[in-house]
Amino acid sequence: MKEATCTFESNHRTAKQVWGSLSVMARESLRALTERHELSVIAGDLLLMSQHWYVTHTGLIRLAVRKRCAGIRVSPATEFCDTAAGRWAFRATVYKSQTCRGFVGYGDADPSNVSPLVRGAEMRVAETRAVNRALRKAYGIGICSVEEIGSFAGQPGGTGEPKKLPQPANGNGNGNYGGRTVRDRLCQIIRQHQLDATLVKSYATDFCGVKSLREATRDQVENFVTHLAEWAESDRNALLCQLNSYLGQKAGAA
Repeated sequence: MKEATCTFESNHRTAKQVWGSLSVMARESLRALTERHELSVIAGDLLLMSQHWYVTHTGLIRLAVRKRCAGIRVSPATEFCDTAAGRWAFRATVYKSQTCRGFVGYGDADPSNVSPLVRGAEMRVAETRAVNRALRKAYGIGICSVEEIGSFAGQPGGTGEPKKLPQPANGNGNGNYGGRTVRDRLCQIIRQHQLDATLVKSYATDFCGVKSLREATRDQVENFVTHLAEWAESDRNALLCQLNSYLGQKAGAA
């Protein structure tokens, strides 16, 4: 099945729905990224943080598929690794064609430059960073990938303020979304992984099988929060794609 062509108009519209108004620089950068590389906001290819665009691992892999990348070779850079300290480094080589000599990128990760929520997964983070850097070199992507940054310092969008989940009308029964402790944990996951709270709420409603999140039981909400945390840690880009599928519902509610 052929992938639909991405346009600046659709990217701009989706970006405004998710992050609000864009600065002139962010808007023109989005135009260039769309026209040159066909990166899609709704597919999770791009993220906006503090009015600066970052490409995602998903976006780079999708770009490589469109460009018919011949292959990617990844191996540990053992001279820079210290497994006891949780320090890993990888070398990735991207081959754009059968005759390409390769574009090389290195990626490293250790407990000091990854989010606390992915501690223990430094090896996978380092591998992803190496692949991202090699792909960016191969296809001329000038912006940094979100996985290459360390722990996130800012929030996505223009204001830098995290979006909060709607608060319950009272603190009794099921209306508290499973209790204050569970809600606080959910808010922490949203902040740590730069997720859109409204999209998370839509996903939670589907996951729990209820019409309104207020109808969910505590066990249902706890199960969802555990599921969300595990998915965010193991494959954040896939989670973003899942959340972006609810963008239409968000636009309809606006």
